[in-house]
Amino acid sequence: MVSPPGGAGNRGGETAQAVPKHDPMHHGPDLMLATLVACILLAFLLGLVARALKLPALIGYIAAGIIIGPYTPGLMAERGMVNAMAEVGVALLLFAVGLHFRAADLLAVWRVAVPGAVLQISLAALLGAAVGAGLLGLSFGAAIAFGLALAISSTAVATKALEERGRLGGQAGRIALGWLVMQDLVVVFALVMLPAVAGGAAAGGMPYEIGKAALSLVAFAALMMLFGRRALPWLLVRVARSGSRELFTLAVLAGALGVAFLASALFGVSFALGAFFAGVVLGESSVGHQAAAEATPLQRIFSAIFFVSVGMLLDPGVAAERPLAAGGAILSVLLAVAGGTLALLLLLKVPPTVAVTVAGALGQIGEFSFLLVELAVREHLVPEAVRGPVLVAAAATILLTPLTLRVMEALGPRLERSAWLERWRGEPRKRPAEAPEAWPLVEGHAIVVGTGRVGSLVIRALQRHHLPVIAIEEDRAAAERLDAEGTPVVWGDATRLEVLSAAVPERAALLIIALPNAVAAHAVLDLAREINPEIHVLVRTHSEDEALLLEAAGVGLVMMGEKEIALGMADHAMQRLGVPTQTAQATVDTLRRR
Repeated sequence: MVSPPGGAGNRGGETAQAVPKHDPMHHGPDLMLATLVACILLAFLLGLVARALKLPALIGYIAAGIIIGPYTPGLMAERGMVNAMAEVGVALLLFAVGLHFRAADLLAVWRVAVPGAVLQISLAALLGAAVGAGLLGLSFGAAIAFGLALAISSTAVATKALEERGRLGGQAGRIALGWLVMQDLVVVFALVMLPAVAGGAAAGGMPYEIGKAALSLVAFAALMMLFGRRALPWLLVRVARSGSRELFTLAVLAGALGVAFLASALFGVSFALGAFFAGVVLGESSVGHQAAAEATPLQRIFSAIFFVSVGMLLDPGVAAERPLAAGGAILSVLLAVAGGTLALLLLLKVPPTVAVTVAGALGQIGEFSFLLVELAVREHLVPEAVRGPVLVAAAATILLTPLTLRVMEALGPRLERSAWLERWRGEPRKRPAEAPEAWPLVEGHAIVVGTGRVGSLVIRALQRHHLPVIAIEEDRAAAERLDAEGTPVVWGDATRLEVLSAAVPERAALLIIALPNAVAAHAVLDLAREINPEIHVLVRTHSEDEALLLEAAGVGLVMMGEKEIALGMADHAMQRLGVPTQTAQATVDTLRRR
């Protein structure tokens, strides 16, 4: 799937041979064995380097492919084997997508995700097509295929970016996941249609080929829904009852690849698409979660090899010959994917603070873009020259994702203050939050920003000892619940001066920032320090690096979830084994400082 006929090293019509770049009569290790070792070893080493540089590991995998590819000196990998392993990687990637696909996820946000994602993909595909036609000289069909590759975000990068900010489980996460599901469905549709379009264009019977492909897909989907959704889970349940973990793992792999092979052999459906349907039917079953757990390690290994194969196909010299096309592709992704997503979310009346996070997280392309390009090249829909610009655009936009997110989130407060957006959303313009009349008398109180699971627990603890506390909560429904319970609460965004000032921080003794979003936490901290430089601050965080930065900023106490769980367990264990309470607490305090 990942190699066009004739191989990726085709230069001037000649097929590059899968032999070492040195003497082919050498007596070293078997070439296929050397290829396997080289792929895994270099992917690991360069992936490790990429992570050390705080880059996605797939950048390292692609670099590994470039090193062992036919365009650089040294050992050249056996391309046929790499392509076969890469095809398994793509199948397992879509199998994992199918396992995690939930119609409920899409239905929960369908009013936003379905029209928004369809319009965003259309906009990005058209802009990308314009780049392909204008800067690469592509025909209409080839330009559309090129544009489609520039329209699909990287699921792995987007979800990781949201997870690092603690937004994956909130409204932004739900909308982003629904949006990504729609993009995945478009990729699935494209996997069926691209070969049909290519076959129809070659034979002059495009409507016939598209109809044939659609009927094959419907027949295969019907078979999976009627029989596969019963047979596959039934088989896995029986294997699971045997108590053999090894057999269950093999059964999951056999189910995924077996269905994929049958789909390809009997229905003409792509190998990867067959694996996707196997994932969908297993994901709905009671063994779906364990199947996903068993398939994940294999999927990660073979997916890494897929990215290695993508790197092998890239000729750095050819890519460098088209800097304008690469630049145009990068600009197309940033404008049409990130910018287009933001504009559409605002038009669909999504709150600006949510819209900027979703748009920033989706503002890149990745694994499925490579998959679409390789399929289009294999089917002779696009020339091999398009690989370079797509690969450069993917690498650049992935690297820019953290910056894109920061820029987008910086726009959030400005968009929130926009009068025309408030009129469009049909909401009255917010007035600055004002402190109730009794609050000016409060002094030495605690301010709790964010009243989710962490913040609400802190509030209850303080209230049990009748300590003064004022909460700040952005969610209107949550704020009204707190007010009904008798907790003093300010509704609004604590990163806004008017909102934070309503909690009287100049007379507060303590500020507890229980926000999952590190960017917002920093903004609240800076604003509070401007009002009251002496205020003692407690902040929650999700990473060691973030904790070190906050401690360097002079925060009184930085709490990291996993670390506090470990300290709590250690405290209980020490006391259970006879260590005096004060001694155990002293040990915990020492470990916390370290």
